[in-house]
Amino acid sequence: MKVEQLYTQCLAEAAYYIESNGEAAIIDPLRETEPYVAMAEANGARIKYIFETHFHADFVSGHVDLAKQTGASIVYGPGANPAYDCISAEDNQEFKIGNVTIKVLHTPGHTPESSTYLLIDENGNDHAIFTGDTLFLGDVGRPDLAIKSDLTQEDLAGMLYDSLRNRIMPLGDDVVVYPGHGAGSACGKSMSSETIGTLGEQKRTNYALREDMTRYEFIKEVTDGILPPPQYFPKNAIMNKMGYASYESVLKKGMTPLSLDDFKSTVEKGALILDVRHQADFINGFIPNSLFIGLNGTFAMWVGALIEDIHQPIVLVVPEGKEEEAVTRLSRVGYDSAVGYLEGGIDTWDGELSTVETIPVSEYENIVGEVNTVDVRKPVEYDAEHVEGARNYALDYINANLNELDPNTHYHVHCAGGYRSVIAISMLMQNGYTKLTNITEGFRKFADTKIPLTNFQCPSNA
Repeated sequence: MKVEQLYTQCLAEAAYYIESNGEAAIIDPLRETEPYVAMAEANGARIKYIFETHFHADFVSGHVDLAKQTGASIVYGPGANPAYDCISAEDNQEFKIGNVTIKVLHTPGHTPESSTYLLIDENGNDHAIFTGDTLFLGDVGRPDLAIKSDLTQEDLAGMLYDSLRNRIMPLGDDVVVYPGHGAGSACGKSMSSETIGTLGEQKRTNYALREDMTRYEFIKEVTDGILPPPQYFPKNAIMNKMGYASYESVLKKGMTPLSLDDFKSTVEKGALILDVRHQADFINGFIPNSLFIGLNGTFAMWVGALIEDIHQPIVLVVPEGKEEEAVTRLSRVGYDSAVGYLEGGIDTWDGELSTVETIPVSEYENIVGEVNTVDVRKPVEYDAEHVEGARNYALDYINANLNELDPNTHYHVHCAGGYRSVIAISMLMQNGYTKLTNITEGFRKFADTKIPLTNFQCPSNA
């Protein structure tokens, strides 16, 4: 028996490869199919099943393409009913892969169709559970992502409570937990940075698995503080349920090299210029009205959070050799409308380039009390500690709050390390803001200076 986790940091997502005696199964594959096909071929195995734990909201799965390419059957838990052929399994239904068995445990709560897959080894022992977004390490899935459901998040949280206690917690402590996500995903609130654990560890440390926790307490804790999901979540969930264009066709279109004239013409027709270079390169010169989201960061998540129209035509400014990576990572979150890239990159541009005014932390330290500081980190980061007098203008919600800053005021902008601040500045510049200065190294460097810091203080009567 072979079990391998394929973890993608950009999405904080885990897919899985299971193999036994010449047969293989894939759980929750990413959009591109080649890694799974290559892995099976290298091991002389045939992919027999593709198991989906639920209709994913934070990425587009590769299940449809992979099934067409390999002849494998797609398996969902009870009640999924997608718009393509699949096996809608019954609760407790078993599937053989070589000498091992995958047992379906219907665990609704994150979504109604959510299921956990129990791997039973060659000797009939419970070996591992692939929990999708039902159980994470340190957390559980958010209960507010059901597609077009009349169920409230409290209804789903109650289902999740029952699923965890009736289907997962009775399993042995030595059962390995393989979750669908790790820290950084918006599918939960406080996931561990670890991506593999044991059920016994989770019973001891996961707040949601406390033995003395009542149903009411669980519902309250799981739903408390849930932030609105990124705007692309429901769009990805629909794509996963209804199907989508083939990855190969999306890649072929996005990999079209555009001459300078074709690039300009495409932009004039309404295409968005997406510059995916490193922020250090972007600030020193970019095509006016470009949006920056660098491949060096959590690219796909920020694309999904900030580009509201998933069908928006996109032209890329990309480092040489990174064209396929950019199109692939766009497709993972359903942005299939890349129509090409500027051939020759930024050096091809024959017009004036815009720049971002930038200062290092050492220079900001000397003027911090004299300037307007804007902190674009998440509210939880800001509340933990921030520059005295700084305003929190979280990048996550910038589309809804674009007009909250004064275009006539000069702002010094920072994030934690210099990536998100440049994204924010590029968006503000697209919307007419010109008096902006980026603080390059970001908040992580502030502790080594005399910059006055404070944290959020709850009122004493709260």
